[in-house]
Amino acid sequence: MLKIYNTLSQQKETFTPLVAGQVSMYVCGMTVYDLCHIGHARVMVAFDVVSRYLRSSGYQVKYIRNITDIDDKIIRRANENGETFENLTERMIGEMWQDAETLGVLPPDEEPRATSHIDGILQMIQELIDLGYAYAVDNGDVYYRVRKFEGYGKLSGKILDELQSGARIQVGELKEDPLDFVLWKAAKPGEPAWKSPWGEGRPGWHIECSVMSRCCLGKTFDIHGGGPDLKFPHHENEIAQSEAANGEKFVNTWMHAGAVRVNNEKMSKSLGNFFTIREVLAQYDPEVVRYLLIGSQYRSPINYSVDALVEARDKLERLYTALRATPIAEQPAKGEWRERFTKAMDDDFNTPEALAGLFELVREINRGKQAGQDVSALAAELIAQGEMLGILQQDPDVFLQGGSNGDESAQIEVLIQQRADAKASKNWADADRIRDQLKEMNVVLDDGPQGTTWRKG
Repeated sequence: MLKIYNTLSQQKETFTPLVAGQVSMYVCGMTVYDLCHIGHARVMVAFDVVSRYLRSSGYQVKYIRNITDIDDKIIRRANENGETFENLTERMIGEMWQDAETLGVLPPDEEPRATSHIDGILQMIQELIDLGYAYAVDNGDVYYRVRKFEGYGKLSGKILDELQSGARIQVGELKEDPLDFVLWKAAKPGEPAWKSPWGEGRPGWHIECSVMSRCCLGKTFDIHGGGPDLKFPHHENEIAQSEAANGEKFVNTWMHAGAVRVNNEKMSKSLGNFFTIREVLAQYDPEVVRYLLIGSQYRSPINYSVDALVEARDKLERLYTALRATPIAEQPAKGEWRERFTKAMDDDFNTPEALAGLFELVREINRGKQAGQDVSALAAELIAQGEMLGILQQDPDVFLQGGSNGDESAQIEVLIQQRADAKASKNWADADRIRDQLKEMNVVLDDGPQGTTWRKG
């Protein structure tokens, strides 16, 4: 029985979808003004695993991940580049898709964009005005009345009076209360703008997700996810908007991924420890990066470091080595092995415990191989569990040999054969010399009963 930690209740709850056998899930996606960073990768991979596991458990999943394609950062970057915001966002969306695909992240079922939902945004803002939860001011801005919504703060635990002490009304803002937040922003000269009853402008950030989730999933849905920084104010404001407009509970289960730290420090451009996904993938196999991201339970913080990536690579090597030159049965073993995996994943998607089960399975495969037993069904089970986590998707030799090109692989194979010939003729000096030459090429040799295999160190 699947249990998920609900940020709203701050405890694990038995997951019961609104419609039996179906799951509606909305995850806040990227603001597409730049390349995605490793923190974005954490969120993408975390909810990819959730989606994969729910589908493998027999649920029909409708997974929505939105795109914010208009905001201050996008406008500023487009102006800096001397291009339209549409050109910038279209380009960055393509780059995001490329990073996601390389990381093995399956595409969501729908990927709505804010600029495609302007009519819905205008409609919900008008609903909030009519209900007294929002108000327009003379300069064309529209604000939400935070104090009118009785449940404000229930997700983040924020208290209004404490928020009040740190809130200020900025220059140019005409809101009634410092706590109120913008739903519609009047356009400044030269900015992208859409017509509205309150004048030309564009949507505030929070309103877009309330509208897109309602459009795609309805007024109430099962799971809402996102990064750790979105709990407040973004998700808190989504609740206020949606529950005020709809008169219904917004989301049953709130899920938040943990933060990524770099060498135990907060990731920040000012600290010089900010890494894009593209930069990381230029140095490490995508599955190594993915393994690092699932090696901690999705709510836990991750420490990104070279040592952590090396450890992730070593662990993946152990898994792939068990599959090397191993027949794969058509049907996986399942049984106790699948039960252990399911028990771990049903406990709030406990990927570290699930991975521990994979290594138990590897030990059983290796024992069986040494004893000359048929381990093909166990190997199939290992691959099946890996697929639910988005790993073990490559040919073992391709992974273990580090993506070496054909010429390099051919050279290595020639040297291995020369070493074998030297050993056969008991020319130990030549055999050792060739091994040292291969070592300098970062090649690790594994001598076994079936001959010598190699991998990149």
